[in-house]
Amino acid sequence: MMIRADICIIGGGIVGLATAYRFSKKFPEKTIFIIEKENRLAAHQTGRNSGVLHSGIYYKPGSLKAKNCRLGKKAMEQFCGEHGIDYELCGKVIVATNKGETERLGAIFERGKANGVNCEIISGERLREIEPHAAGLEAIHVPECGIVNYEQVCQKLGELLTKGSSHQIHLGEKVLEIESSKDGLIVQTTELSICCQRLINCAGLHSDRLTKLGGQTPEAKIIPFKGEYYFLSKDAEKFCNHLIYPVPDPKFPFPRSTFYPHD
Repeated sequence: MMIRADICIIGGGIVGLATAYRFSKKFPEKTIFIIEKENRLAAHQTGRNSGVLHSGIYYKPGSLKAKNCRLGKKAMEQFCGEHGIDYELCGKVIVATNKGETERLGAIFERGKANGVNCEIISGERLREIEPHAAGLEAIHVPECGIVNYEQVCQKLGELLTKGSSHQIHLGEKVLEIESSKDGLIVQTTELSICCQRLINCAGLHSDRLTKLGGQTPEAKIIPFKGEYYFLSKDAEKFCNHLIYPVPDPKFPFPRSTFYPHD
């Protein structure tokens, strides 16, 4: 059976759901379908990350990444406050442990100030006052940084999208084919055929594969990077009050380790 929608979004993570939510606000007359291959929302990267509300301290001032990070953080805090979603502005410290790192720390601080981030450079003594178990020569303290439950965010977005509307979320539906027709685009999934006027690819790590499936050539190939996270036990939570980061090493694309205050 062919079903019809104005807008079809592939991917039930934070990007797909937030995109659908914004479209529903801007174009309330349009029908939106979300297709997710797993049997629940936020099953992959969205539900398996550090849960950090990033401040934008690392990004090049004036860049789209910096601007979107600052605006997005404020929008997320507002959304969570309006809908009773757990989040906490626990603060963050970026710790320099040697002279080479203190030089890089200064450059990060200047970027943060240029991006409007509430941050300050603190001494090793001040660091030990707020994080008694952290050792360093200097640190950047970012009080506005925080953590949020992104799975809760996605569940609320899904609820808002489908409650009392014609929008639909189809779980357990893997996209098998995408083809053009005189009526629009036809998306064939495990059980459904959906005809839509607009198709938006929010498939995360599979976005390049979906682009190829639709007959287009992706501009970049996605190379996944798997990280690992460990939770502190209740007895160990006292050893960590803030998010604790090392100074980024330019030789590596990701921090060596990061510690989080809550599970």
